[in-house]
Parts: sequence; C-alpha cells; structure tokens
Amino acid sequence: MSGSWARSRGMEASSPLTTHVLDTASGLPARGLYLCLFRLEDCNEQWTELRRSYTNADGRCPGLLSPEQMKAGTYKLFFDTEGYWKKMGYTSFYPYVEVVFTITNEADKFHVPLLLSPCSYTTYRGS
Repeated sequence: MSGSWARSRGMEASSPLTTHVLDTASGLPARGLYLCLFRLEDCNEQWTELRRSYTNADGRCPGLLSPEQMKAGTYKLFFDTEGYWKKMGYTSFYPYVEVVFTITNEADKFHVPLLLSPCSYTTYRGS
C-alpha cells in the first residue's frame, strides 16, 4: 500500500497498532463504533487510557498508537458494542467487548480485527 493512497483513505501507514470492526449482521464495516485503548502499567497494575476514538466509514481505527508510544506490555481495546447496536436499532447481548493482548516486540505491527454481531463476536491477530 503506498503512503499517498493510505493517507487519502484516512489511514496512518506508520502506525504500529490498528483495528478494524466488521458488522457481520449487515456484512458492512461497523462505522462510528466508540473505542478506547489502554495499557496496563506494571508499577501500580492500573489501566492507563492512551486514546479514545471512533471507527471510520470503513470500520477502521488506524493510528491508535504512534511509533513513539509503542512499548512492550499488556494492552486492552474497549469497544462500546451496546452503543453501536442501539444506533443500528438492535439490542446487544454483550454491552461491551474488551480485547486484551500483549506486545512483546515493539518493532512489530499489530492489527486487532473484531467481527461483531448482536449476539456474538470474534477477534484474532490480523496482519
């Protein structure tokens, strides 16, 4: 993917952490889903909020971390699934989804996709 193409799509090509949410009930990207990124701080074992955002028209939230913010540790992505499904006219069995993952190599890129329906979700480490 070229840098100019990525920028024209609203993506930050240099970001080491991205997410993409697909609404499997409609078969479309989950647009406007609120999410937060946290990192677990070892010194006090508390979650520190790093970023709040919304998915874009393509269901993506690129640029969650800048390369300078990336460090080894445990992270959590919080997705407000209840708010999303309410906007879509559904009720959700899961009011939110939290995906906890570990970054061990700060030089790697990390993509955390979420496949979502009102009564289920799936996640995996993407590329």
